[in-house]
Amino acid sequence: MTTLTTADGLPLHLHIWPMPVAPVRGSVLIVHGLGEHGGRYAHVAAHLARAGWAVMAYDQRGHGRSGGPRGGIASADSLLADLGLLVRHARQTLPGPLVLLGHSMGGLAVARYVAEGLSTQPALWWQPADALVLSSPALDPGMGLAQKLLLALAAPLLPTLALGNGLKPEWVCNDPAVVRAYVADALNHDRVTPRLVRFIVDAGALVRGLAARWTVPTLLLYAGADRCVAPRGSAAFAAAAPPAVLQSRCYDGLAHEIFNEPEQARVLTDLTSGLSTLLPTPA
Repeated sequence: MTTLTTADGLPLHLHIWPMPVAPVRGSVLIVHGLGEHGGRYAHVAAHLARAGWAVMAYDQRGHGRSGGPRGGIASADSLLADLGLLVRHARQTLPGPLVLLGHSMGGLAVARYVAEGLSTQPALWWQPADALVLSSPALDPGMGLAQKLLLALAAPLLPTLALGNGLKPEWVCNDPAVVRAYVADALNHDRVTPRLVRFIVDAGALVRGLAARWTVPTLLLYAGADRCVAPRGSAAFAAAAPPAVLQSRCYDGLAHEIFNEPEQARVLTDLTSGLSTLLPTPA
């Protein structure tokens, strides 16, 4: 088992798939969503490899086979510092330009990570990425007023209290077989802490607010019938980001996990064709 160790001593479990047959176009680092793990993206990695991309994923802290309390983070930038560690590792071990592909909370994390590069003094954990893919990113968690009030009370008082995330398994996908496998997977969980929710809310607002200044080539693919996150967050980002750096597609009728939907073949084709546009092969 391959792991990296975070700055605060947690092991992060890596998923490394076979290298594609040459020529290699570049590399993709996959960042999974809330309550799941990187191993669920093996079919995405296989599709990318057939298109010439080297692929790596990891289990975020508090998820899968990685360390840390389930659904918890030690500080507001824990996920970002962890991602910076993985970016440095990917730069050292994988070929070509590096694409960050994040789904749901992972999509929010990679977007927030990239947004750090727009500050005058980026954090020490930040390094540039060459392109970005956002899959149903949690740019707007869709919280109601009561949930926001509860968060305002719980975050400062009980920041590490693990609670149910309130998401129903049947919301993740329209394919019943995928839902059954999701429920049966012992590495999945439904835990979340107020500190992690605070990160999700704050990071989403920051990314949406910086959309007009976006500079990294980005492919945004999101579910129009999403019940896990609010599609309006992606729509707002797409409306504000410069067209020169953003490709955006909303899949009407699809549920949250667009790479697992019955229409996944179309979504995966859009993924690789979009990457070819973001990072064209040098002449």
